[in-house]
Order: sequence, then C-alpha cells, then structure tokens
Amino acid sequence: MKAAILFGHGARDSRWREPFDQLISLWRDQQPQTLVELAFLEMMQPSLETAVESLVQKGAKDIVVIPVFFGQGGHLRNDFPVLLDQCRQRFPAIQLSATPAVGESPTVLQAIINFGIAAL
Repeated sequence: MKAAILFGHGARDSRWREPFDQLISLWRDQQPQTLVELAFLEMMQPSLETAVESLVQKGAKDIVVIPVFFGQGGHLRNDFPVLLDQCRQRFPAIQLSATPAVGESPTVLQAIINFGIAAL
C-alpha cells in the first residue's frame, strides 16, 4: 500500500501549522484511498519517524515524503537526508522515497503567480 507524508519545518507558534492541517484535510477529502500523515522537522509533532511508524502500522509499504518547503535550503540538504536514513534503518522493509521541495515545482510556482495576479 502506498502512502504519503507531508513534511514541513515546524514553528513555535501553533498557528503556523494551520495551513498544514488544511492541506492534510484537503488531501484526505480528495484522496481518501491514500494514507497521508503530517510530519515536522522540528518544534512540532509528529516527527518524521513517528509519521512513518503510524503509516507502517496502518499497512503502508511504500511511503513518499513530500517536503512542503519552498526550496532546498540547509534543512533539506543536510538534516532531512539524515532523518530519512534513520527511518530507512528503523523500517528496512518499507520503501521510503522523497520528492523535491514543493516550491521547486513549476506547477506550484505558477499557482503562486496566479494567486498574485488575482490579488491585483
């Protein structure tokens, strides 16, 4: 079974999480057949490892982590690969992969332009 993790940075202010909660709710409404969890790099829960564990307990065998970051900064180049490798070691029977940061997608960049144009 395939599953996804939407992976964000995390913040001290709990309100920062609200768009992520909306995103996961939209995903679940539109793709109810696909398991999905949130995970955060720091300051918020669940962690990446906890999210992977939750999906594994629900039967996931192939998990794609989607970094909801604008670009490939130090966290995604340095910290994220370490966390992903730790999860691979803990769950060796699970296929774990990751996409590029969502902000690197031409579709996402165009959506931002469309948002800006609509605001004019």
